[in-house]
Amino acid sequence: MNAHHFHPRMVRAAAEAARIARGVRPEQLDGPTPCAEFDTRALVNHWVLYTSHGLEHRAHRTELPQDLVARDFTADTAWAEAYAEQLDRAVRAWADPAAWEGDVDLGGTPVPAVSIAGMIVKEMVVHGWDVARATGGEVDVPDDLAEFVLTVVEENAELYRQYGGFADPVPVPADAPALHRALAASGRDPHWAPKS
Repeated sequence: MNAHHFHPRMVRAAAEAARIARGVRPEQLDGPTPCAEFDTRALVNHWVLYTSHGLEHRAHRTELPQDLVARDFTADTAWAEAYAEQLDRAVRAWADPAAWEGDVDLGGTPVPAVSIAGMIVKEMVVHGWDVARATGGEVDVPDDLAEFVLTVVEENAELYRQYGGFADPVPVPADAPALHRALAASGRDPHWAPKS
């Protein structure tokens, strides 16, 4: 997939991530999430770091500064607005066709830039769903974006499992919506909800 077709999906995924973030209330940050190892605060910090700061740094082929990796973004009460602004900067960085050319160094392994961008868009959508479910929100993912995320999940599922990023797949009907199939393939129960 080339940048001409891909970038609008990145724009759409980023807009939805920003919308979901704005719906998170401070008192929800200590609650559970579909990612068993993360409470909502830890999940939000992971999501913000990699899908906005990480996305921009990947476009520029630069390393994430250690102070960002260690930061609790939620300590700033305006974190959701800061995230939205950083998403905008990151998406603008990928508007440059040069960002899509060549490889990105991923821990010493060269990975095509287009593949890295796809994985980060997948993180925006899937972790956006995680955050929305954890905080009582909904996600609005158009079918073409959901199908794209499903493709990225299926292409990279075994790699993610090797590194503990995905749990075992969850069974869903073959005719389930594309987003549900993507979530299930990534080890999530599409019907997960916090225990009341």
